[in-house]
Amino acid sequence: MLGTLFRIFRHTLRFPMRSALSLLMAIVCTSLVLVLPGVTMQFVDVVIKQHRPDLILPTVAVGVAAIFCRQFLFTLRTYFNNALELKLTHLIRVELYDKLQRLPVRWFDSNSSGEIMSRVAEDVPTMDRVLIEGTDTALASVLQFLIIVGYMLWHSWELTLVTLAPLPFIGILTAWWSRKAEPKWRESSEASSALNAVLHDNLAGIRQIKAYTVEPKALEDFEQASQKLGEKHLDVMKGQAIVWPTVSLIAESGIILMVAFGAAWTLQGKITEGTTLAFLVAWGFLFDPISRINSLAQTFTRGIVSAERVFRILDTLEESHLIEGIRPEAMRGHIRFENVSFSYGEEAPAVSDLTLEAKPGETVALVGATGAGKSTVLNLLTRFYEPSSGRILVDGAPLAEISKEWLRDQTGFVTQESFLFNTTIRENLQVAKPDATDDEIWAALEAANAAAFVRAAADGLDTVAGERGLRFSGGEKQRISIARALLKNPPLLLLDEATSALDNRTERLVQEALERLRADRTCFVIAHRLSTVRKAHRICVLDRGTLIEQGTHDELLAMGGAYARLCEGSLGNSSRQAPGPHGTAS
Repeated sequence: MLGTLFRIFRHTLRFPMRSALSLLMAIVCTSLVLVLPGVTMQFVDVVIKQHRPDLILPTVAVGVAAIFCRQFLFTLRTYFNNALELKLTHLIRVELYDKLQRLPVRWFDSNSSGEIMSRVAEDVPTMDRVLIEGTDTALASVLQFLIIVGYMLWHSWELTLVTLAPLPFIGILTAWWSRKAEPKWRESSEASSALNAVLHDNLAGIRQIKAYTVEPKALEDFEQASQKLGEKHLDVMKGQAIVWPTVSLIAESGIILMVAFGAAWTLQGKITEGTTLAFLVAWGFLFDPISRINSLAQTFTRGIVSAERVFRILDTLEESHLIEGIRPEAMRGHIRFENVSFSYGEEAPAVSDLTLEAKPGETVALVGATGAGKSTVLNLLTRFYEPSSGRILVDGAPLAEISKEWLRDQTGFVTQESFLFNTTIRENLQVAKPDATDDEIWAALEAANAAAFVRAAADGLDTVAGERGLRFSGGEKQRISIARALLKNPPLLLLDEATSALDNRTERLVQEALERLRADRTCFVIAHRLSTVRKAHRICVLDRGTLIEQGTHDELLAMGGAYARLCEGSLGNSSRQAPGPHGTAS
């Protein structure tokens, strides 16, 4: 816990001047609490007992001026601290997001989007509250306590000891509850993340929920997650409902004890009436920090739990060779898989002992039933995942030694699930080429047969695609994704079911664009349509991660094996009548 707390406070070193100014204002502001008990003693022991009415106005003026200065400094300190909190929250949130972008894809397979969003949106500000509460409240409270104790000791050490008698019991009870509450807050935070995950999934899949009329089940899942969060939070509140009233009981009982001894010693002449009244006033300032223990303990406990969740991400190992590694001057596009195997987990390998080659400028089509390992081959080629064994070579260089950033800059990837960001079409395409002109964008859209519907949109290139591109149909999104790849003009092109959402007429037009795009570059194509794969230089048939056949369309049909059966089935029953890659009947 202390290590996490120290790591949180270390972030304030990013703004040393602001932190130092806040500390200075806290010291001055807190020191001014001495004015009220001092003024009280002055009125009782001097103005009243010595009959000095001439000192009333000066004493009032000093007291009011001190209170004004204290409140003015408190206002400034509040503003400075909140501004500091916002800056720190922004910096840590950006740092966390940057870290998320550098994590391997495999990490996201085991962490839900809702939980990640919870850490970025909720845990970071909760963690930073510790910084502000630590400087604005906790530190000021400690200073105030020490200053008041010093003031009391100066006037009567005996009465000070009586006043402080309840503190050991309060300290023991508070320390016990802090240890008890931390795991409870951790469970509450995890339940909050689980609720966010359910909410995110249900909102993302709202169309599926409506289509299958499973609203009651979705509501039940959300209700259960919400109820669990409430139960975990209530578990903490039940403890607080007992602990903090007990603390107040012990603290307030100390007033009776202090007044009793003060009255007795005043009658004995050991202290003055003003001293007793000053102690009574000072008691409020002395135990004011104690009254804040509840909120402070809650803030610190929740902040530490949130910080641990944030630091867990920040401490996760990043992708290796993301920036560092070999960065050749250019990619020719000679790709070779040598005995490559890979598994996503404990289950059977997704790819097993795979050996295949694509020479510069060649198109290699990957076909096979669902789950055959086709998409895994592309994921390995882009280094979203690393092979368990074997190696992949790019232009003779081991892929494992090449910078991932350079590799992905050389690659155009059109995935099966076409994704558009919730921004304009122009900005969606400029992901591929940030400095692309409108003329270049329109040329790419024309080549992808997407220009017509973009021009028809109300705002043209400035049309906002909507969340996940929902303003466009599946075929339109896919054509925009193809235009994005065309705009990038990469030496290596990966097409994962790039034409799956297109009708036959549109597919023919896009195929022409893709053929022009594939002309002078290496291309890997995954498709279930014969028209997409038949003109490939090499067709590789995969079955459960194993390469079982490879050759041209005509060669594989002549073999009468797995590819021929695929052509008669999922690749189209008319495959044998379709023209082959060289214009001959197949």
